[in-house]
Amino acid sequence: MKKLNVCVLFGGMSPEHDVSLRSAESVLNNMDPEKYDIWPVGITKDGRWMLYGSNDYSKLPGGAWEAEPANRWAMISPIRGQGLLCFDAGAVSRQDIDVVFPVLHGENGEDGAMQGLLQLAGIPYVGPHVSASAVSMDKTLTKLVADKAGVRQAAWHLVRRADLEGRLEATLDALEGRFAYPMFVKPSGTGSSVGVSKAADRAALADALKAAAVYDDKVLVEEFIRGREVEVAVMGNDSPMASICGEIDAGADFYDYDAKYITDTSTAYIPARISEDAQERVREAAVKIYSAIGCQGLSRVDFFVTFEDEQVIFNEINTLPGFTSISMYPKLFEASGIGYGQLIDELLRLAMEA
Repeated sequence: MKKLNVCVLFGGMSPEHDVSLRSAESVLNNMDPEKYDIWPVGITKDGRWMLYGSNDYSKLPGGAWEAEPANRWAMISPIRGQGLLCFDAGAVSRQDIDVVFPVLHGENGEDGAMQGLLQLAGIPYVGPHVSASAVSMDKTLTKLVADKAGVRQAAWHLVRRADLEGRLEATLDALEGRFAYPMFVKPSGTGSSVGVSKAADRAALADALKAAAVYDDKVLVEEFIRGREVEVAVMGNDSPMASICGEIDAGADFYDYDAKYITDTSTAYIPARISEDAQERVREAAVKIYSAIGCQGLSRVDFFVTFEDEQVIFNEINTLPGFTSISMYPKLFEASGIGYGQLIDELLRLAMEA
């Protein structure tokens, strides 16, 4: 059987660049070279595209891959039929690409921008298409869809960056009039908990709003939900399936960027420490959100499950979740009977099918 030409994109111009490098290392090391001809293309933080000239993927985390002598400038052409263009000493070569796995997190990778380029190019790709990616990346738009779909979620309030420039005190007053402390503050369009804070008082709230506004014009403020942080992995096109539920105990004030990727304070429980009934309600709500947004391929959907009465409350959806060795998405499907390599095979198949 003819091997598929798979382009794996990694890096990117995003605060989540380093997470992407770790995810890509795991994906590339778990792709079967008997099935795929792999074309790894990295995007630097300043937007330069390079075909990585080595199969030593341990160089990706930390950024050493950028200095690989065999690297070549490269790009995916938006012109249909051109595929991957590589540049070497003034010469241009062209490589057909059957499917792209964009192992990119956050801005310009998960928000519909890269998906738009790949659709212009006519190349199938892993993950949701343009509109679903854009809606899922903008948490305020996701909230509107969840509300329309009838899925319960935390109460929320949208703050604009302009509200912090001259109207900060009035904005703080409005938030304090609506929510009790603590409040969660997050940029509307980041993932991996970048820019997310838990504010316990007015001074901390002001600082959290300013910190989040560094990353996005829109800042989401949410009520605090006392409960377990439960995640479920979803995969599929027209008939999506949900994994078993997992739970994250942050071992810190909340599951922030450091708890996810830097410290070792967090603990994952698979399955989650909730009743079978609550697990089934989480899975049903995850597929409902996934379908309402119009996702394809994959997403991880996150919830709170309250301690007292196991109410299921939607938190957010991630259309290109982490694929590192410690990430929940592959771990949840592994616990559901689908190993990492098989998971990659299925995601590439779904991309070709969509």
